[in-house]
Amino acid sequence: MELGLGEIVVVLLIVLILFGPSKLPKLGESLGQAIRNFKDGMTTERPAAGPQPPAELPAPSPPSTGQGSPAEQDPAASGAPPPAPRE
Repeated sequence: MELGLGEIVVVLLIVLILFGPSKLPKLGESLGQAIRNFKDGMTTERPAAGPQPPAELPAPSPPSTGQGSPAEQDPAASGAPPPAPRE
């Protein structure tokens, strides 16, 4: 599938209508930078993919009992007065 001159002109007109003449230079500049960065990334040497040391994992936290904090479990531990009895 080839693009002819007519198709290229139509695509350029649509881009001009969508982005407007004020944004086209910025769009071209950002597209050029993206292509340059891609080419640089493809040509730079990367270290050989050898065995990597495993990353240290954080220590596991103790399982939650679902009971809340110790202060919620034992009202006396929080220093608050006990609740009034219900009548």
